[in-house]
Amino acid sequence: MKVTAILGSPRVNGNTEILLNEAIRAVKEQGCPVELFRAHDMDVAPCSNCGGCDTTGRCVIEDDMEAVYRAIATSNRFIVASPIFFFGLTAQIKCLIDRCQAFWCEKYLLRRPIPEGQEGRKGLLLMVGGMDKEAGFKSGGATATAFFRTISVPKHETVYFTKVDSQGAIRAHPTALRDVYEAAKRLVL
Repeated sequence: MKVTAILGSPRVNGNTEILLNEAIRAVKEQGCPVELFRAHDMDVAPCSNCGGCDTTGRCVIEDDMEAVYRAIATSNRFIVASPIFFFGLTAQIKCLIDRCQAFWCEKYLLRRPIPEGQEGRKGLLLMVGGMDKEAGFKSGGATATAFFRTISVPKHETVYFTKVDSQGAIRAHPTALRDVYEAAKRLVL
C-alpha cells in the first residue's frame, strides 16, 4: 500500500504540519511508505484552462506536477492537509488540485478513470483553522471531496479542528493528535 500526502500549509512547523506528521507517523508504523508533497515549496503553475488535457488527459504544463501526477496514479491512499484561509483550502493546495483537471478530463471526458486496484483507494482530509464557524471547513471539504472523487477515491474521512490559530497551538488540543493518529491508522488498515 502506497500513501501520498499533500501539505497545503505555507507555515513551517505549523498546526497543519504537526497534524500531518502525526498521520504520517501512524501510517509508517503500519509499514506503509509515504510520499510527501509540500505544495508551498513546489514549482506548480496554476491551471490555465487551455483545454490541452481535454483530448489526452495529460496536462501540457511541465513543472513539479509531473511527480504529483505519478504519485496519484500509483498510490491507493491519500492524505490532504490544509489550514483554512478565508473559508477555503490554501492557495498552494488549491493550485495543485486545480491542475488535476487533467485527471478530471481523463475520467469524465475520456472515460478512463484511475483503476481502484485490489486494495481500493481511500483518503483522509485534515483541516485546522482559527475560526469557530463550520462554513470554512464545509467549503474546504467540498473542494477536497471534488479532488478525491476526480482521482478515483470514492470515500474519505474528514478530521478538522476549530479555534486553533497560533503556531503550535494544536499540541494543546485535548484529542487532536490522537484523533489524527487513529484516523490515519484506519486509512491504511
